[in-house]
Amino acid sequence: QVQLVESGGGLRQAGESLRLSCAASGSIISINSMGWYRQAPGKQRELVADITRGGIANYADSVKGRFTISRDNAKNTEYLQMNSLKPEDTAVYYCYADISSYSGNHVRTWGQGTQVTVSS
Repeated sequence: QVQLVESGGGLRQAGESLRLSCAASGSIISINSMGWYRQAPGKQRELVADITRGGIANYADSVKGRFTISRDNAKNTEYLQMNSLKPEDTAVYYCYADISSYSGNHVRTWGQGTQVTVSS
């Protein structure tokens, strides 16, 4: 069984920084794409950033220049460095990973979600 465990959420003031981590564990052969979505109250879940196994990153326009996604393939872990936080970044952040496992499955697996709250 494969799972993702997120950490690093919390409360910050506008302009501050926060780093989220997401570690995959289990019977993993390889991980292709990894990324982060977020969902604010009353809004749809939206893509924040994603990154290929080779390190090519893609960002939502709203976070470009402020957030940086990265990954450590040896540790099956991804990170989201969030700088210059704004109140509109307040949301529950969910990581995902497209995992190939020894059971033969190729599944998009999700983390449990972590709350990020930014006060003005």
